Amino acid sequence: MFIAGAWAEALSGEVFDAESPVTGAKIGVIQKGGREDAQRAIAAANEAAPAWARLSPFERAAFLNRVADEVEKRRATLVHALTLDQGKPLAESRDEVEELVAYWRNAAEDGKRLEGRLANSVSPGKRVLLVRRPRGVIGVITPWNWPYTMPAELIAPALAAGNAVVWPPASTTAVAGIALAECVAEADLPPGVFNFVTGPGSTVGDEIARNPGTHGVGFIGSTETGRRVAEAAAGKAAILELGGNGPVVVLDDADLDLAAEATVAACFLCSGQSCTAGERLLVHRDVREEFVAKLKEHVSKIVLGDPFADGTTMGPLNNEGVAAKMDEHVADAVKRGAEIVHGGARAGGFPTDLYWQPTILDGVSADSLVATEETFGPVAPVVEIDSLEQAIELANASPYGLLSAIFTRDLAKGLRYADEVKTGWVNINESSNYWETHLPFGGRSGTASGIGRVGGSSPLEAFSELQTVVISQ
Repeated sequence: MFIAGAWAEALSGEVFDAESPVTGAKIGVIQKGGREDAQRAIAAANEAAPAWARLSPFERAAFLNRVADEVEKRRATLVHALTLDQGKPLAESRDEVEELVAYWRNAAEDGKRLEGRLANSVSPGKRVLLVRRPRGVIGVITPWNWPYTMPAELIAPALAAGNAVVWPPASTTAVAGIALAECVAEADLPPGVFNFVTGPGSTVGDEIARNPGTHGVGFIGSTETGRRVAEAAAGKAAILELGGNGPVVVLDDADLDLAAEATVAACFLCSGQSCTAGERLLVHRDVREEFVAKLKEHVSKIVLGDPFADGTTMGPLNNEGVAAKMDEHVADAVKRGAEIVHGGARAGGFPTDLYWQPTILDGVSADSLVATEETFGPVAPVVEIDSLEQAIELANASPYGLLSAIFTRDLAKGLRYADEVKTGWVNINESSNYWETHLPFGGRSGTASGIGRVGGSSPLEAFSELQTVVISQ
């Protein structure tokens, strides 16, 4: 662990083994931090926060750019650690590391542009300044599917806004988390500004969210865990980016070749382990058969295998919990009348049981588990619709509201969908797994997909607050 500018062991002396989903082999021994470790990290952050806040945004930006420089220097090591620990193919790992650099550099620049304003006063003899101030200490709690970029989405802007940070990585990708923490440590930020504590989320994460020494919380993860974090952090500033079941709508006037190709990225990027995955395909009945045939042609070209091997395009799932949910959801869909068009089971002949075949399900009922819950695996469930109106109705019937996509040649239909669907992001004629680092991203209010926005300047605004200064002349 990294606390107050130094590498440290857990006070309890406990550790746990990290195992690779790729090989099943032990790849690390991780410190099993507890509440006391989180508390000393929070104390270190509070001690360091005032001096960090007094630095100019340009001085803080220089430190963030040094982190990006370290990431670039260690690119090969980071890529290898990510594939070994998370399971994604090398090509996807390279993309994530490149995006990681962008998050640190973007936050450095956004911090320079974070501004207050001059407000009007009812008194002619007074001037009112509205000044942006950092909140203090931000707890950042992140998942295992993007163990580099998702932490950076929150850590980098929190630091840029002048806060100190305490970060517990996901336990199932703690090896990758350490690789990222090493980059931050080598950037030589003032001691205590960045703190890194490994250990169970039920203790370390809960303490960080609950402790009065943290003044804001950024969380990315499941809806269930996010609700527990929100309860623990009640009254604090919070960004909660939670789960999704984002539909991909394919209307009868869609470019089916484009839609089928984009659906592969929507459903199988990161083995489907994405909150923006196309977890429901709402396909018009007039084109459903043709679309499924085109989708099957694309999916049959996916190469499931060793993510370090040339030619592999999909690796294993990260953990048994996700694999077991795939088992359950596919079996439930079939029980309710769905047809397995491709895949449908775990793949044999690999070092672990976490290799799941890319799967297409046709004739999925709208009330099946795979259509109503977040499956988080490599599955493309096709639900038949007969109109744009039904697509909007089914999309909004879901408790989730993170991201959705629609394919149509009629821009008016696409914009009507965007107007009426209750998701925080809508892609028109693009995969649901398309996003850009500088754009605000998050769930719609009233849904189970969270509050606040990551991306661009949004987190800096959430992790800072306005101070009103009245000057009498």
